[in-house]
Amino acid sequence: MHAEPRSFAVAPFAGPRLACTPCWGTAMRHILPGTIAARGMTLGRARLVQPSRYAVDTRPLADDEIESELTRLHLALDTARQELRELRGKLHGALAREVNEFIDAHSLLLDDPELLRGLDDLVKVGHYRPGAALKKQRDKLAAVFEAMDDPYLRSRKEDIDQVIARVISALQRQTSVEERKLAARVGEILIADTIAPADMAHLAGNGLLGVVASSGSPYSHSAILARSLGLPMLVGTRDALANIHDDDLILLDAERGDAIVHPTAQDLARYRAWQRESALEGRRLATLANAPTRTRDGIDVRLLGNAESVADVALARSRGADGVGLYRTEFLFLRHKGLPSEDEQFIAYRDLVLGMGGLPVTIRTLDLGADKADAAGLALRGEDNPALGVRGVRLSLRYPAVFTTQIRAILRAACYGPLRVLVPMVTQPDELIAVRTLFKLARADLKRENVDLPEKLPLGAMIEVPAAALNVRALLDHADFLAIGTNDLAQYVLAADRGNDALENIYNPLQPALLRLIAYVIASGRRAGKPVSLCGEIGGDTRFTALLLALGLAEFSMHPGQLLHVRDRIAALDHAALRHRAPSLLRAHTHEDVETLLTHLDPGFAPSRA
Repeated sequence: MHAEPRSFAVAPFAGPRLACTPCWGTAMRHILPGTIAARGMTLGRARLVQPSRYAVDTRPLADDEIESELTRLHLALDTARQELRELRGKLHGALAREVNEFIDAHSLLLDDPELLRGLDDLVKVGHYRPGAALKKQRDKLAAVFEAMDDPYLRSRKEDIDQVIARVISALQRQTSVEERKLAARVGEILIADTIAPADMAHLAGNGLLGVVASSGSPYSHSAILARSLGLPMLVGTRDALANIHDDDLILLDAERGDAIVHPTAQDLARYRAWQRESALEGRRLATLANAPTRTRDGIDVRLLGNAESVADVALARSRGADGVGLYRTEFLFLRHKGLPSEDEQFIAYRDLVLGMGGLPVTIRTLDLGADKADAAGLALRGEDNPALGVRGVRLSLRYPAVFTTQIRAILRAACYGPLRVLVPMVTQPDELIAVRTLFKLARADLKRENVDLPEKLPLGAMIEVPAAALNVRALLDHADFLAIGTNDLAQYVLAADRGNDALENIYNPLQPALLRLIAYVIASGRRAGKPVSLCGEIGGDTRFTALLLALGLAEFSMHPGQLLHVRDRIAALDHAALRHRAPSLLRAHTHEDVETLLTHLDPGFAPSRA
């Protein structure tokens, strides 16, 4: 007797199955509160994305069906790979920055030998049909991730769900149908449990207006991408999927933290007023592009841009950045099947320096590892805990020949304008010493080749490892400057994945332990007479501007789109008053205490609603 096909649920993925539930009863206004992930307001129709359900045929394969079903499975895998390649090719600038690493991670999963061998064995030996084999492999791998102690690795189970769902969609020949549906759905607000960065990037190009997620964190990669794209987003809107129906009219108010279902005339009037005020505010901010960055009491502050593309550099210059504080070089390695040559890297770095027209540029050396895996295979695979593994400078020093190629390209580009080098994931002084040695050797080689070289090239350490922050004075003996990477530093200090909404009460930039480390690093740099910048996500968030000034920060680096907002915020703040209150902020026992102090200190501070 054959078993009937059964259904199972997997997480949403690019090209999701969209559940259409008709509105029933009278359209009653109701409000669903959430946590603000990306500010703004928008009005549109709801489009629900439920966890996809697929019919899985559990009947065993006959011997004469194995080869044909194996061919179907491999064709579906190839289709999924092609979809990811096409999506990657569509992304540029802000989209590419946060999304490509996830596309690469999904691509690597589709080529994972364990996954593929297991699928083939299930079909050939176990006589599983492709859909059932995919489900079994998904369940097996998900169980492995769920059993891990590290919260970051547990969260990677979502990648498994999304990859398997993509293959099943291709297997069932639904992809083209879903793409037509998505392409036709312009001007809508996505209502989902979660949304992967790649999905958001794809939908943003098709007119997506905003996102309401029932889970997620304001510090997740998707939230960061939403802010870069200017898409209003709420997370933690717990009852969204149960209380919103397809085609409901939604006023997404990511200024207050509400999703208003069936808004009233008064709600719409408030939205129109916000639109008018936003347009006026946009014109006012545009006048600040060439204004100095100065506090109300006359203290100058440096604002730098984070960049990895020509578009980012152009935007930074147009917004009046004082330079580039973080240029990510790994995009060159992520976009190549092989290693980029010295000349390819040199041209990219030279064009960056020329593009800033004499303003200083900070190039970060290769930062691969963890969830950023390159096509050339430098990043180690199969590490038990990649977030704490061979990444950043650890990976570069593991491959000195590859690192030397990058160093030579940087040295050659440094002749075209002011440039400094930032080393990621530094833990101890001997890593900086090793990097300096490689620079000296490369410089000597280039001199013998009669290549023009700069007289001096400042070398800095990125402070994102707690050990580096605690031992920063030793690092300052070998570093010319420091850059605090708060995204990773917070994750490591608090032992909490920023994308895990179950830990949102722990992963909070206002945690006193994190603030004390940041303040200690800034003060240590000041005593040593060496500049300290901050290039993490909070640097471009105006809610934290007053706090960072109070801690002594004088150099911010951020996405270029945030430059005018932060400049405007700084102009309204009194530097002396903020510095006077720093001791009380650093004596706080909890992040709630810090929030209370900031509310009194900075009238513009508004914590995200939990």
